[in-house]
Amino acid sequence: MAGAQRRAFLIGAGALGAAAAVRPARLLAEEAESHGLSIFGDLKHGPDFRHFAYVRPDAPKGGAFSHQIAATAGNQNFDTFNTLNIFVLRGDGAAGMGLTFESLMVRGLDEPDALYGLVAAGVRRSQDGLTYRFRLRPEARFHDGSKLTAEDVAFSIGLLKSKGHPRISQNLLQVRGAEAEGADVVRIEFASGRARDLPLVVAGLPIFSKAYYANHDFEAATLEPPLGSGPYKVGKFEVGRYISFERVKDHWAERLPVNLGQNNFDEIRFEYFRDRQVAFEAFKAGIFTFRQEFTARIWATGYDFPAATDGRVKRETIPDRTPSGMQGWFFNTRREKFRDPRIREAIGLAFDFEWTNATVMYGAYTRTASYFENSDLKAAGRPSTEELALLGPFRGRVPDEVFGEPHTPPRSDGSGQDRAALRRANDLLREAGCRREGNSLRLPSGEPLAVEFLDFQPTLQPHTQPFIRNLGLLGIQATSRIVDAAQYQRRTEEFDFDLVTARYSNASTPGEGLRLIFGSLAARTKGSQNLAGIADPAVDALLERIVQAETRPALVAAVRALDRVLRAGRYWVPMWYRGANPVAYWDVFGHPPTPPAFDLGAPATWWYEPEKAKRIGRS
Repeated sequence: MAGAQRRAFLIGAGALGAAAAVRPARLLAEEAESHGLSIFGDLKHGPDFRHFAYVRPDAPKGGAFSHQIAATAGNQNFDTFNTLNIFVLRGDGAAGMGLTFESLMVRGLDEPDALYGLVAAGVRRSQDGLTYRFRLRPEARFHDGSKLTAEDVAFSIGLLKSKGHPRISQNLLQVRGAEAEGADVVRIEFASGRARDLPLVVAGLPIFSKAYYANHDFEAATLEPPLGSGPYKVGKFEVGRYISFERVKDHWAERLPVNLGQNNFDEIRFEYFRDRQVAFEAFKAGIFTFRQEFTARIWATGYDFPAATDGRVKRETIPDRTPSGMQGWFFNTRREKFRDPRIREAIGLAFDFEWTNATVMYGAYTRTASYFENSDLKAAGRPSTEELALLGPFRGRVPDEVFGEPHTPPRSDGSGQDRAALRRANDLLREAGCRREGNSLRLPSGEPLAVEFLDFQPTLQPHTQPFIRNLGLLGIQATSRIVDAAQYQRRTEEFDFDLVTARYSNASTPGEGLRLIFGSLAARTKGSQNLAGIADPAVDALLERIVQAETRPALVAAVRALDRVLRAGRYWVPMWYRGANPVAYWDVFGHPPTPPAFDLGAPATWWYEPEKAKRIGRS
């Protein structure tokens, strides 16, 4: 979710019962109250910390920050919006709506998995880890001045589980219920065997006003700004073009340690463009002021315009310490023609990354092999003893290569049409029972093998078209179809595609969220992130080991084992990654000298500098 990245509420979970469904409280011993939560119990900041180390606590307030949406959640898409409700399946949600809501706790951006108290001043958990009691701050308020209570928290959890977007509700399947114990304590109960990170997921959910939704339909696709409690309110907007958020000047939580030095702009604005080149021209013209660059060609050759050469526009490359996102062309294995992994592997061999990187992307990228690149979670070499212990029960039910070196896409000769790779692809297709008839490759059923690449932007056409030409050499009838963003959203929600491009963010401490991408239940759930339709008992079992891991070493072993099984499945044609974040911005901002370790830091920790703006004529 865009805006202040720490407000990236987890969008992904199932069907929570109402508060009344909670069973009577058990009389269990509880641990001492804590000011924060982390998966393995380690918190960098103590209970008396004054502010996060990566902020300037006295950062000035004022000015504006304008940019594009860089990551989506819930029903959002990159190109347009038609509703301000991002928490349900219906509609195309607007960027930045997370800025208007608060949660029980909020991320510390210099730790991989830590949350600290926001609406909640503290939390106690039962010794069995199945009951959590959050104590709320008495000063917490919604924007209309009404008190935010434990009743609102319990209501919100139930609402998101019963009516929320599948990417939310699926995550909440193991939440048994939530109940207010007075105005300032909410008790949340989890099912036995719950995912290790589920309490953190729940603590990061948005909190809604129960009174407000007594008179409003939560499931409606609406342009009425909702009642929130966050540091921003919805300001001006024009459907499909832009949306702005205005800082709440008397925000109840402004001076809390988790907020000090953040939320510094009076206005945060998101601009929408349907074409990346048009968006870049708009940035050059100063229509928006911050740009995260995702196009290697533009980064290499596009910043020769006057404002960039004379220093009015600055460029930085911010280190990326998080696991690289899983980006690739994903096969829809629900379709019969993609059921055989040999066919999927053959198709992947037609993509010449080395030629594409050199010719189209100015050598800026590295080929992705793992689902967990740029991290210690990536499988490498032969399985460790710990990995073998997890994989052993599936011997004979997963490919033999799982027990050897993990699958890695072969390096091509960089010619654009590597004959050895195409020859190998042809052999795999024959082994799968395909046959050539003239210029057409036919499946064992006799049907021609036709493949459609579905996208909503033409940006990847320079990468896809050479791929398509190589598939033609194999007799595969490959085409590319560009549809509008709304149609793309609907088709992917309905799993109505052959191949789509997707990029999934990776957490440094992955957990329940992986079920949404790789789990069998998600494969059957409309609107889920399991685009590939992966439904494998071995994958499900390893996902369970991941979410139940009690130590970091156990987690690493389980994720590496999962990586081996997924890579052996040939569910995607992996693309590329770059272990850094190139950004450009008009020189009107200040920011701390060192960004947080696990986030870009903008706009959350940046601020506006009027003197800089005056100097370059943008005051």
